[in-house]
Amino acid sequence: MVHSKVVIIGSGPAAHTAAIYLSRAELKPVMYEGMLAGGTAAGGQLTTTTDIENFPGFPKGIGGGELMDDMRKQSERFGTEIITETISRVDLSQRPFKLWKEWSDGENDEPAHTADAVIIATGANARRLDLPGESQYWQNGISACAVCDGAVPIFRNKPLYVIGGGDSAAEEAMFLTKYGSHVVVLVRKDKLRASKAMAKRLLANPKVTVRFNTVATQVLGEEGPRGLMTHLKLKNVVSGEEETVDANGLFYAVGHDPATALFKGQVELDSEQYIVTQPGTSYTSVPGVFAAGDVQDKRYRQAITSAGSGCIAALEAEKFLAEHEDSEETPAAATEAGQSKIEPAAAEQNGQAAKEKPTDSAAPEYRQNPLL
Repeated sequence: MVHSKVVIIGSGPAAHTAAIYLSRAELKPVMYEGMLAGGTAAGGQLTTTTDIENFPGFPKGIGGGELMDDMRKQSERFGTEIITETISRVDLSQRPFKLWKEWSDGENDEPAHTADAVIIATGANARRLDLPGESQYWQNGISACAVCDGAVPIFRNKPLYVIGGGDSAAEEAMFLTKYGSHVVVLVRKDKLRASKAMAKRLLANPKVTVRFNTVATQVLGEEGPRGLMTHLKLKNVVSGEEETVDANGLFYAVGHDPATALFKGQVELDSEQYIVTQPGTSYTSVPGVFAAGDVQDKRYRQAITSAGSGCIAALEAEKFLAEHEDSEETPAAATEAGQSKIEPAAAEQNGQAAKEKPTDSAAPEYRQNPLL
C-alpha cells in the first residue's frame, strides 16, 4: 500500500492542470489516468477531437490528442507520477482516503493507495446514438459540441443538423446559425422539451427549421479514413416515410453521462449524477475531496473551463493539506515548549517567551489569497 498527500483521478485538462499546480507546490501528486476507464482513452474526450481552435495559445489550432500529450508531458516534467491504471473502488468515509485498482478491488483486498486529499476529475461522456456510419464520420462531420467545433471550416455555409429537443439542442442550433447555411433540428416527439422562452427563440429564427417526429437513421459520406459526412438518412416516426438529405454536419445534443458511478453514495450527486460542489469552488460534500472539470460542470463543458477548475481544485487542496498539517504540528510544538497551546499567559508567568507567529510576508501564498 502506497500513501500520498494527494491523488488525482482522471486524465483530462482538469486533471493535468491540477497536477501541474500541485507538483510545482512540491506536493508530489499521483495521477491515476485510467486504462480505457469508462471506454475513454487517457486524455479524455479531447483525444477524440481532431482540431481545437478555441484553446488559447495556439493561433493555428492544435489536435486534441496532441494537446493532451503536451499536458501529460508538462505534468511529468514537474514531478507528477502518472499511473496508467483504473481506480475502480474508493472509500471516502474517513482520512486517509482509500483507493483500489481494477482487478484488485475485492472486499478482502488491501487498497492500492491511500491519500490525505483526492481530486476527482473523471469527466463526462457525450451520449452517442450508435447510428450506422457514426463511428466512421465522428469528428469528420459528427460532433457532440457545437461551441467546440461549429466554427471548423467543414461546417461553414453548409447544411447542418442537430439532434435533440431540449435547451441544449436549441442553444447549439442557434449558435450554429452563425456558420451553417441552414440548421435543421430533429425532434423525435411532437414538441420541444426546451423552455418556452428558448423554444420561442428557436422557432422564430429564420435560419432554423424544426422537424418534429423525425429521427436520423444513417450517416453517409465520402469513403476513406478522412472522408467527410455528406448526407443523412431521416425517418418520420409517425408516417414511416424515409428520405436522404444533404448534410455536412450532425451535432448531438442528447446529454452527457458524468463518470461518477465510482463515487455514488460517498459524495453528494445531483439528480443527473454530477458531483455537487460549493458554488465557485471545488469543495464537495466530503472535506478533503475536490471535484474539477466536466464531472461537476453540466453547463460549459469546455477544455479551458475544465483547466481553470483544475487550478481551483489544486489551490484548494493545497490549502486544505497545509491547514491540516498546521493543526497537527502545533500541539506537538507546544508540548515541546512544555506549555498548552491555549495558555500563553501561563507561559509568560514562567518566564518563557511565546513563539511569534510567522509574518504575512513569510506565510505560504494561499494564506495571503483572500479568495482562499
